[in-house]
Amino acid sequence: MSLTIKLLHITNTASSSSYTHFHHDTLLKGNTKTRAPHLFKFLHSKSIYHNNPLIQFVSFHKKMATLHSSPKGSVPMIKSSLIEPDGGTLVDLVVPESQRAGKVLEAESLPKVKLTKIDLEWVHVISEGWASPLRGFMREDEYLQSLHFNSLRMKDGSVVNMSLPIVLAIDDVVKANIGGSSEVALVGPNDDLVGILRSIEIYKHNKEERIARTWGTTAPGLPYVEEVISSAGNWLIGGDLEVLEPIKYNDGLDHYRLSPQQLRKEFDRRQADAVFAFQLRNPVHNGHALLMNDTRRRLLEMGFKNPILLLHPLGGFTKADDVPLDVRMEQHSKVLEDGVLDPETTIVSIFPSPMHYAGPTEVQWHAKARINAGANFYIVGRDPAGMGHPTEKRDLYDPDHGKKVLSMAPGLEKLNILPFRVAAYDTIEKRMAFFDPSRASNFLFISGTKMRAYARSGENPPDGFMCPGGWQVLVKYYESLQAQEANEKPAVLSA
Repeated sequence: MSLTIKLLHITNTASSSSYTHFHHDTLLKGNTKTRAPHLFKFLHSKSIYHNNPLIQFVSFHKKMATLHSSPKGSVPMIKSSLIEPDGGTLVDLVVPESQRAGKVLEAESLPKVKLTKIDLEWVHVISEGWASPLRGFMREDEYLQSLHFNSLRMKDGSVVNMSLPIVLAIDDVVKANIGGSSEVALVGPNDDLVGILRSIEIYKHNKEERIARTWGTTAPGLPYVEEVISSAGNWLIGGDLEVLEPIKYNDGLDHYRLSPQQLRKEFDRRQADAVFAFQLRNPVHNGHALLMNDTRRRLLEMGFKNPILLLHPLGGFTKADDVPLDVRMEQHSKVLEDGVLDPETTIVSIFPSPMHYAGPTEVQWHAKARINAGANFYIVGRDPAGMGHPTEKRDLYDPDHGKKVLSMAPGLEKLNILPFRVAAYDTIEKRMAFFDPSRASNFLFISGTKMRAYARSGENPPDGFMCPGGWQVLVKYYESLQAQEANEKPAVLSA
């Protein structure tokens, strides 16, 4: 039995009101008398997600199919397979332990390609299935589809989202050393064998085209471009990846790095009937927590029994002025300890992807990867994956385009998008609250820059902005940073 929901979301921009209209005649195929009672509660609930009115998408079909197929009066088992990974099967490219010794011997005899730290992060991403159905660094046809269409077409004609090229660059010397070999060994930054790339293809790395199409600009100062692309080789090498053993960083945070497979098992263990993911690369303040807790409340009102939050901070490359991962993870743990988020209904895990700061292009990647992890709801914020223009005093991207693009992006139709409700500090209520434009003068917007300024100066933000334990983590970090800067100044002067 299958369930198809057609959702038309219509927004009245004049009144900022919205409503959802369902085509009831297409909701269920089969005996309509067997519909679950709470289905209609869901149908008549106010929509909490905005979707392109031109796009039909399938939603909750596995959940409802399970409900309809369960014996009368029994409690159905909800599995994390309520949303399938892209391509239908979760990719796992880590060599089984029984085969590793032989693979290592083979790798030692192959031409070597040295990986940077960020290359290794991409190996991690590919190997665990975050980029399913991708099975290695992109060959040219995959690269061109990703670069120009933000998607990949499968053999059966279906489309999966793939908005960021996941590629490996090499220079002329490495290309010459590879010669006519069809396989290469990948070597980590510390000269350890990481994996094998098979049936390789080497093609030209047109950097300007890649930068322009990914970021929409070639302005100098883009963090990922400066760190990764500008100094990279003029060739890209693609092929099927085999990883010799799971990627570990030995930084005290590996226990947070749950793979998509591990996350799906944890959702099953907690008997989640909905999973909503929230990505951030900043500390969690009470406005974030308000949004996450309110989202869970609204899902419960829609009839879900156990929605689970995946709090999923980005753990790969970030720009220099972002708060480091270890500090963010310590701050996140304090948020749970202080009870701002419920540990029973929250999973905190690290998303290993590097950050591009590529706005509407990159946010598609962030959403797509969470499908593979088992999330069927994704919270999208203002200016997701955005940043200030590197040479001008303005935003690089329109702040609203991220959520609009997600509602239309090819391959993301099965994911429910939860628009970010703007929260600010209510100076009357003395707490973070959803912004009310009718009394705009009562709200104080505390940007990330302002938050960092508070922490650097030792000044406390308004009461209720962030839990005390979490705020002290930030104060401690910025105090150590200032001490480090003070110690470095005499050395600079003496030089």
